[in-house]
Amino acid sequence: MQSRNIQKKTPVTLLALSIGLALSGTALAQETPTDLDTVTVTGYRASVEKALDIKRGEAGVVDAIVAEDIGKFPDLNLAESLQRIPGVVITREAGEGRNISVRGLGPDFTRVRINGMEALTTVGAGDQSGGTNRGRGFDFNVFASDLFSQLLVRKTASADVEEGSLGATVDLRTARPFDYDGFTFAASGQASYNAMAEKADPRVAALISNTFADGTFGALLSVAYSERQALEEGSNTGRWANGPSNSNFNADSPFAEARNANVYHPRFPRYVQMEHEQKRLGVTGTLQWKPTDATEISLDALYSKIDAKRDEHYIEAISFSRARDSATGALRRPERDGKPSMIVKNGVNENNALVYGEFDNVDIRSENRHDEWSTEFKQIALNGQHRFGDAFTLSGKVGISRSKHENPVQTTIIMDKYDVDNYSYDYRGNSRFPTLNYGIDPTNPAGWELAEIRLRPQYVDNDFDTGQIDFNWNISPGFRLKGGVLAKNYTFKTVELRRGSELVVPTFADGTKIVPVDMTQQEGLKGITGSPNNWVVPDLNAVANQFDIYSNTGIFAVAPRANNVRSVEEEDRGGYLMGEFSTELGSIPFSGNFGVRYVRTKQSATGLSTLTTTTISTTANRTYDDTLPSFNLVAEITPDFLIRLGAAKVMSRPGLGNLTPGSTVAVAGSARTIATGNPDLDPIRATNVDLGFEWYFAEGAMAGVGLFYKDIDTFIQTTRETHPYSFSGLPDALLIGTGANPDSDFTYTKPVNTPGGELKGVEVNYTQPFTFLPGKWSNLGVQLNYTWVDSQIQYINSSGQPVLKADLTGLSRNSWNATLFYEGKVFSGRVSATNRDDYLTQVTGTEAGFNLDGYHGMTGTTFIDASIRYAINEKLELSLEGMNLTNEASDEWVYSPSTGRLPLQYTETGRQFMLGVRYKF
Repeated sequence: MQSRNIQKKTPVTLLALSIGLALSGTALAQETPTDLDTVTVTGYRASVEKALDIKRGEAGVVDAIVAEDIGKFPDLNLAESLQRIPGVVITREAGEGRNISVRGLGPDFTRVRINGMEALTTVGAGDQSGGTNRGRGFDFNVFASDLFSQLLVRKTASADVEEGSLGATVDLRTARPFDYDGFTFAASGQASYNAMAEKADPRVAALISNTFADGTFGALLSVAYSERQALEEGSNTGRWANGPSNSNFNADSPFAEARNANVYHPRFPRYVQMEHEQKRLGVTGTLQWKPTDATEISLDALYSKIDAKRDEHYIEAISFSRARDSATGALRRPERDGKPSMIVKNGVNENNALVYGEFDNVDIRSENRHDEWSTEFKQIALNGQHRFGDAFTLSGKVGISRSKHENPVQTTIIMDKYDVDNYSYDYRGNSRFPTLNYGIDPTNPAGWELAEIRLRPQYVDNDFDTGQIDFNWNISPGFRLKGGVLAKNYTFKTVELRRGSELVVPTFADGTKIVPVDMTQQEGLKGITGSPNNWVVPDLNAVANQFDIYSNTGIFAVAPRANNVRSVEEEDRGGYLMGEFSTELGSIPFSGNFGVRYVRTKQSATGLSTLTTTTISTTANRTYDDTLPSFNLVAEITPDFLIRLGAAKVMSRPGLGNLTPGSTVAVAGSARTIATGNPDLDPIRATNVDLGFEWYFAEGAMAGVGLFYKDIDTFIQTTRETHPYSFSGLPDALLIGTGANPDSDFTYTKPVNTPGGELKGVEVNYTQPFTFLPGKWSNLGVQLNYTWVDSQIQYINSSGQPVLKADLTGLSRNSWNATLFYEGKVFSGRVSATNRDDYLTQVTGTEAGFNLDGYHGMTGTTFIDASIRYAINEKLELSLEGMNLTNEASDEWVYSPSTGRLPLQYTETGRQFMLGVRYKF
C-alpha cells in the first residue's frame, strides 16, 4: 500500500498562524513588563544551577534538566538529555536515544506528560530493535529537544500527580511568552555529519516571543527542523539453535556431533546493513493572557512529525532455520528441504557452540527490505487559573493529544539459491565479525529464484482526551489544602496487514521465477569491513513495478493479521486531596505533603479470535479502582542540609499487548490449544519508599545520596493452564466442525499476574562549579552521579513452573554519568561520559537449551560526547559538537550455563559531528 501526503490545517496550524499575526505587530515597540518574574537562562552553568534550585524546592525526589539559553537545550535528543539524570538510562535506535528506563524499570513503567497532560507517542523500528512500538513506552525521538525549555523527572509520587507510573513521571515543558522579557528572538543552524554514513544534514531552529498590553498578553512560536542520514552495519545470528531443531541435519553428516541436542549453531548467520533517513519537524505555539493579577489563561499547542525511510540488505544461509513442511513432514521441494538436507562436513565445537562449520546442500538467501513510516503528534491544551482573594485559587485544563504512526510501506523482496555446496562460517576469531563463505560468488546476480514477497503495512494510534479541575486553599501560613478531579480517556488502536501467503510469487517474462539480472543490484558494507563485504540483492523497486505489488489486488491483496488488529479503551476518573505543610519541630524546619488519590479505570479491550478460516471480533470489559496514599517530608537540618523521606502506593496499568481478548484457537485431534491475551490482568502495584540526603554546600553545588525501595506486588508473565473451552468466553461458533464442544478441555497460553519482588537501589549525586579556583580555572565545573539497582524476580516457563531467578529486563545494576564543563564569557565547552552496565532483554531464551536457564542481554555501553562554543559577541555564537566519539556499538547476546555468551546482533552507527551558528536578539 503506497502512502500519500494530504495537507490539512490542524488546530496547531491555526494557532501558529494566529501567533504569527500577533508577533508581526508592533513587537519592538512594546514596553518591557516590570511586574513579572523572568526566566533567563544563559550557559550550561546557569542551566545546572537552575536545575538544582528546582530540585531543592520540591517536596519529593525530583531531578531537572533546564535549557542553557533561549531555545538551546544541552543535548540534541530528549532521551539523551534525560540520561544525565541519576537513575535514568536509555535505549537507542540507529544510534539515537529512543526510550528511557528509570531506576531499573523499563519504558512501560514511566509516564510522560507534556505541559501537564499525559501523552504517548510511538515510532517504527527494524525487527532487531523490536519493530513497531505497540506498548505504553514513550518514544522520545519523535521530538526535537529545541522545542522544550525544561524536563522534570518525578521519582516519588504525590497525590496531585496522576497515577500510572512505577518508575517515574517525566514532565516535558515547552517555553511560554511570560518566561521572557518583552520581544525575544533566537535562531540556530547546524550542519551535522555522520562519519559512518559520510553524509551531512541540516538542523535549524527558531523561537520568537513577545508580550503586549503592558505585559498582560503574550505570544510565542518556535520551530525546529532537522534531517538525519545514518548507516548501521554489523552482524546477526538470529539466535542459536541445537542440532535437532528444524528436523536436524542430514543423518549422513560426517561431523555427527553437530546433530547433538547440546550443540548449538547460528540460525541464519549474516552481515547487516541498514540505511536510515529521517526528517523531523516540530512546532510549538503559546498564547498567554493575564487580564488581572488574579487571572491567567494560556493556550498551548505542540505539533511534531517524523518521516523516515529505512533500507535493509542481507545475505544469509536460511536453511539452518528451514525445516520440512510442518503439517506433513514431507519435503517442500527436493531442492528446498532446508536443514534436513544439509550435510555437516566439518566443524569446531567450543563450549557446546558450533563456532566453525563446513556444509553442503545449503540454501542461500538474499533480502532487500524497504520501510517508509511516519509518526505525527498533535497536542492542544487550554489552561486557566483564577485567584479568589488571597487564599483560594481555582485552576483547570482541558486538552487533547493525538499520536498517529503509519508504516504503509514495509516491503521485503527475497531471492534464494538452493543446495549450494562448500558453505562455511567461522566465529572463532572476532565473533562479531565472522567469516562467512557462501560457496558461491555472492556478487553474482545470475541464477537467483524469487522466493518471497512480504507486504506488512501497519498502523498505531494513541489518543488522550483530558479534563482537570484543581483548587488550592491556603488555610493558614503553615498549611495549604489542595484537591481536584481528573477525567481522562485513552484509546489505543493498531492494525497490521499481510498477504494471504508471502510464498506465492509470480513468474517473470520467461515463465520462470529466476530473477532477471537487471532486476538485481549490488550492495555492500561501507562503514565496517566484513567477510563478505559485498553481495547482490533484489532490486526492490524494479520487482515492485514489474508486478504492481502495491495494487492490493489478486495475490498482492493484503488483509488484517488477526493478532495485530486490536484496541484498548480506558476511561480514568480520579480525584485527590493533599495537604501541604510547613512547620518546625524544635529548631528544625519541616515541610512536605500528604494525601490520597483515588482512580477508577473502566477498560474495554477488543481483539480478533481465529480458528483456521473463521475470525470473530471479541470485546471484553472490566472496571477496577485504586486508592493511592502518599507522603513526602523534608527536614532542613541546617539551611544547606536536607533530609527527604517519601512513601507511596503506586500502580502501572498492564501492557497493551497483554490486554487483548483476541485468541488463536487450534484443534488437531486431541491437541486443543488457545493462545490468548488476558483483559482481566490486574495492574502492577507497588509500595515505594525513598530516603535522601542533600547538602547544598556552595552556590550551584550539591552532594547527595538517595536510597530507594520498591515492593512490587506482581509481574506479568506468560503461562500455560488447562480449562474447558467455556472458560475462555469465546463464542461456541468457533468450534463448529472441530469435534470439540464447550466442555472440552483446552490448553490455554496466556499472560497472568505472577508474584512480584523487591527492587532497591542507591543514587549518588555530586555537582560543583570550581569557583574556588583562581582566574579562568574558576570557570570549570563538574557533574557526577552513580546509580546502583538490584532486583531479582522469579521467572516461569510456559507451564508456569519456576525456572530462573534473574534481574528485571532492562535493568543495569550500575550506571554513571560524568560531565566536566567550562563556562567563560567567550569560550565554553563540556565533555560528558554516560555509562550503563550489561542488562537483560529477554528471560528466558527462546530456543531449546536456552528456554530454561538462559536469557538474552545487551553489553553495557559508555558514550562520550563533547561540545565547544565560541561567542563572537553577546548575540552571535559558533559551536562544534561531537557525539559517540568512541563509536560505541550495540551488542546483544544470548547466554546459557552450558554455552556462555554467544553473539545475537552487533551494529555500529559511527560518530556524529555538528558545526553550528546561533543568534539571539
